[in-house]
Amino acid sequence: MVDDDASFLKMVKDWLSDDYRVTIVSSGMQAITYIAKNRPDLILLDFEMPVTSGPQVLEMIRSEVGTSNLPVFFLTGKGDKESVTKVLTLKPEGYILKSAGKTELVSQIKDYFERHKSV
Repeated sequence: MVDDDASFLKMVKDWLSDDYRVTIVSSGMQAITYIAKNRPDLILLDFEMPVTSGPQVLEMIRSEVGTSNLPVFFLTGKGDKESVTKVLTLKPEGYILKSAGKTELVSQIKDYFERHKSV
């Protein structure tokens, strides 16, 4: 999970830790470094961060052969049409608003893993 808001990172990690192994990083560059050394099953990515934005991070992920197919959900407060449209070409797995809350977030993640579990 990538977000520059430490309290939001902690809260969401608490929500997900019972069912998933959650790694948190607080910047886009930390995310790229982590992803280069590890292969996460799913990335939750904030849209608006200092230095390297969420869309820039996703562009970097998509540009590398080894990471181009990693599933990425935007988890963000940016719900305006322009922001959503801007990232659709990068093919995120989903777009979840931070205001959706625990139930919606957990449900979307669970649904993703149900749809993509190995046979």
